[in-house]
Amino acid sequence: MTATNAKLLYASTEESADALYFAGFFVPDPVILMQVGRTRLGVFSRLEFGRAEKQSALDALLPYEDLMARAKKIYKSTRPGPAEIIRLLAEDRGLKSFHVPENFPAGLALKLMKAGLDIQPIEGAFFPQRETKTEAEAEAIREGNRVAAVGIDAVRKALEAAEIRGDELWLKGKRLTSERLRTLIQLACMEEGGLANHVIAAGGDQACDPHAVGEGPLKANELIIVDVFPRIMHSGYHGDMTRTFLKGKASPEQKKLVDTVHKAQRAALAGIKAGVNGKTIHAEVDRIFKQTGYVTGQSRGVWEGFIHSTGHGLGLEIHESPRMSPVGDRLKKGVVVTVEPGLYYPGLGGCRIEDVVQVLDDGYDLLSEAPYEWEIA
Repeated sequence: MTATNAKLLYASTEESADALYFAGFFVPDPVILMQVGRTRLGVFSRLEFGRAEKQSALDALLPYEDLMARAKKIYKSTRPGPAEIIRLLAEDRGLKSFHVPENFPAGLALKLMKAGLDIQPIEGAFFPQRETKTEAEAEAIREGNRVAAVGIDAVRKALEAAEIRGDELWLKGKRLTSERLRTLIQLACMEEGGLANHVIAAGGDQACDPHAVGEGPLKANELIIVDVFPRIMHSGYHGDMTRTFLKGKASPEQKKLVDTVHKAQRAALAGIKAGVNGKTIHAEVDRIFKQTGYVTGQSRGVWEGFIHSTGHGLGLEIHESPRMSPVGDRLKKGVVVTVEPGLYYPGLGGCRIEDVVQVLDDGYDLLSEAPYEWEIA
């Protein structure tokens, strides 16, 4: 990397996966991060400086207050801000331009451009190396899936303890709702060090909208999709696991649906190895569904069948590259992907089964583990 294409970020590492990857520790407020050649530097206030010295992965730490004082004097500004500090750092290092991520703050970019700096947004991945996971990153994701499995197990225990009253499920004298089940999952994950936001616990037709989190009473003899994707608090890496359940007695149609999704997932896993294109994996899943009679299309204005991709990358973000979809990306050794085929038919219900793997030269390493038994009497 030359001085003419230095990289610049201004973001909170709590919210930006790129900033967290670069800095290596959590900071709640936006901070200035810069890479010049091989040197990674960050600007931190007194509030964060001591922690940055102990926890960051940066090569150089610069004191915010000192830079503010210099900027105030040099630029005759009563209230210098990030733009003035970045301008000062650029002048100190002879920089005329910066590469920035696509989501770089527009207002800050305009101020920097007005000051004479060339700001060049980078399309796609700002740190392409994030896609291939190191051994340590894979273990962090494995830990995320261990926590996800704890959340899934909380569901299993709740359904085993639940009783059927009419067509509703009751647990400890109260209706078992999607909201209540979601709380049980979140508490179980939190006790293991994971934050499980936006957990999906959706039954019946609600589960036919794959990202609907579910609401209201859960019913007996209906398929319930549970999707848990906790973020591990100390690392920032995620797990992502989905299982489908039913409390009561499944119909032959429901059994066929679940069996077919599980068959498709096993076929997808069998095809994974370095060099394979994700669209090939997706096409095989689609072929199995069509061969078994499950058609994808619109019915009464609603999409049904296999209506999402087979999988996606996983790491510091829930959805990363590569994709296993009709477009697809070639799978590289070391990437981590979810494998999550699903079928959704209002009136019958939905089923999705999801696990996470790291791609190897000749197959994959399974990073998630939880039982697949789904029918609970």
